Amino acid sequence: MTTENDSRISSEGMDKKIKKNSWDKKQLGMLTGGIALIAVFVYSFVFMDTRATLNVDRETIRISTVQQDSFQEFIHVTGTVQPIQTMYLDAVEGGVVEKVYKESGARVEQGDTIVVLSNSDLRLNVLQQTSAIYDQINQTRNSRLNIEQNTLSLKERLAQAENQLEIIESNYEREKKLFEQNLIAEQQFSETRENYEYQQKRYDLIYESFKQDSIKSSQQLRQIDQSLERMWTSLEAVQNILDRLVVTAPISGQLSTIELNPGQSIASSERIGQVDILDNYKVRVLIDEYHLSRVTTGLKGRFDYNGQTHHLEIAKVYPVVENGQFKVDMEFADQSPGDLTRGQSLRIQLMLGESGTTLVMDRGGFYQETGGNWVYKVTEEGDKAIRQDIQLGRQNPDYFEVLSGLEEGDRVITSDYGSFGENKVLNIE
Repeated sequence: MTTENDSRISSEGMDKKIKKNSWDKKQLGMLTGGIALIAVFVYSFVFMDTRATLNVDRETIRISTVQQDSFQEFIHVTGTVQPIQTMYLDAVEGGVVEKVYKESGARVEQGDTIVVLSNSDLRLNVLQQTSAIYDQINQTRNSRLNIEQNTLSLKERLAQAENQLEIIESNYEREKKLFEQNLIAEQQFSETRENYEYQQKRYDLIYESFKQDSIKSSQQLRQIDQSLERMWTSLEAVQNILDRLVVTAPISGQLSTIELNPGQSIASSERIGQVDILDNYKVRVLIDEYHLSRVTTGLKGRFDYNGQTHHLEIAKVYPVVENGQFKVDMEFADQSPGDLTRGQSLRIQLMLGESGTTLVMDRGGFYQETGGNWVYKVTEEGDKAIRQDIQLGRQNPDYFEVLSGLEEGDRVITSDYGSFGENKVLNIE
């Protein structure tokens, strides 16, 4: 009995199934690692910044703050002091220096003789031209005399014809009455009548010829008078050619000439000097052609000299561009400094617009790389700078006007971007 029960118990105990765990430690580890890898991958694409970055040292960059500030658009230009008026001395006729009356640097009055030239060829040419003109004048005068004599001859013929007509007419009227009374023969009266009619026709022909000749003579005499007037003018001009060998001061002022010595040869049209009015000055300024469209007469400028600020105004613009620059003349709005000298250089602030308050940012080396189209904007935390598109407007040597892309209080890197490459994000360390 006992044996039978023990056998049943053993049999039941061997047949009982034991539950086995389906995930061992190795599999759980692999699953956990896979999930972590997927999480890192998702985070990388969703949360991490994948843009190209570059680490930069904070000490090597300059950070500026965008702000609302008073803005005056101006440029720095350099001007040269010049006399307010200059008259140049050119040798109209070439020649050899005969005598120098005024030396360079001397004060001259208008009309003063500065230098006298001699030119024997010119003198001979003037004599020949003078003689030729006198010959033309004499020939023209002879033509006038001939016309006047012809007119007088016609007047004489007309007077004779008129006199004969009056005599014949008187005889004709007398014989007409006698013939009507049958006191003279018909043949005698006929001869007298025919002679009267002939003299009348002769007078009419001479008178008509005189009328036509008078009209023609009047025109010819008028043309001759005009020709004579031109000849006398030409003669005066030819004789004045020799006066060009004498160089005189066109205005009163300070004389500046090249070195002049007796016997020195001067070519025709050669510039030998100038006379400057030194009572006042102007400033000749060279400006980059980039500003040509904005520079007009009336624009203001200023410069500091001997502890005082002096104001200028553009009086004349020369629009011709040479070597990338054009010229303007500026005159003093008030009295010019008394100790300025010709040729002295002045550093001038030229105003290109009216002053006003606007959003500005500091100038810097970034502009050479970006052209003002974008900047690196520093984040609020200050540890990164991200590329930001912007639009700039006017500028002066200190500031750029910000039109869009930035707001007041934004901080941007304004130093040179040459070492940043194409990176979109900078890590500031």
